[in-house]
Amino acid sequence: MKRFYKQVSVEPVAGGHAIRLDGRPVKTPARADLTLPTSALAHAVAAEWDAQAEEIDPRRMPLTGLANAAIDRIAPDPAAFARGLAAYAETDLLCYRADSPAKLVDRQAASWDPLLDWARDRYDVHFETVAGIIHRPQPDETVQRLAAAVAAHDAFHLAALQPLVTITGSLVIALALAGGRIDAEQAFAAAHLDELWQAEQWGEDALATEARENRRADFKAAARLLGLLV
Repeated sequence: MKRFYKQVSVEPVAGGHAIRLDGRPVKTPARADLTLPTSALAHAVAAEWDAQAEEIDPRRMPLTGLANAAIDRIAPDPAAFARGLAAYAETDLLCYRADSPAKLVDRQAASWDPLLDWARDRYDVHFETVAGIIHRPQPDETVQRLAAAVAAHDAFHLAALQPLVTITGSLVIALALAGGRIDAEQAFAAAHLDELWQAEQWGEDALATEARENRRADFKAAARLLGLLV
């Protein structure tokens, strides 16, 4: 799509802040008004629109895409969306450990144990950890409490949490990032510990590296969204 506007602005409206293109409101794909809950997020989204050249490239507008998802996909039924994310508590990455070599086992423990300890203290839960990939159920109370923690978030926070959870495979990592326990770089590194370990042992694969960097970009956009919601 060619750029059809000259000026981008932010206007306070009922319920938040709207983006205007030459004075006209921006619509989501479902034709709802693109209204953002904070001024910081609205100005960041406006900057994405303003940075477009002759052709509008949605791939260069990650915050706009996440905001559209919050409004169109999540806000109509946030409870159902939250349940989908909460299901990751049953198979959290941090609970599945290597049994060898010893250096990898130690590195996982050093990186992942503090995050599980944080979640234990924050949510008063217990985790079952296992060496290997055979599924081990988590206690029902743990799953329920983590589900309640996810359900407490609004549509925009859920839009940010979704890629954080799915990219890492860990609800605990996503909640730790959202709760300020770790930053985005620490969270991404923790989630990719095994992959980075393999690269250290056998060398980087160009395609794997490219895929990881694409995930990193999506992850950083979601983490940035969280920061702009404060």
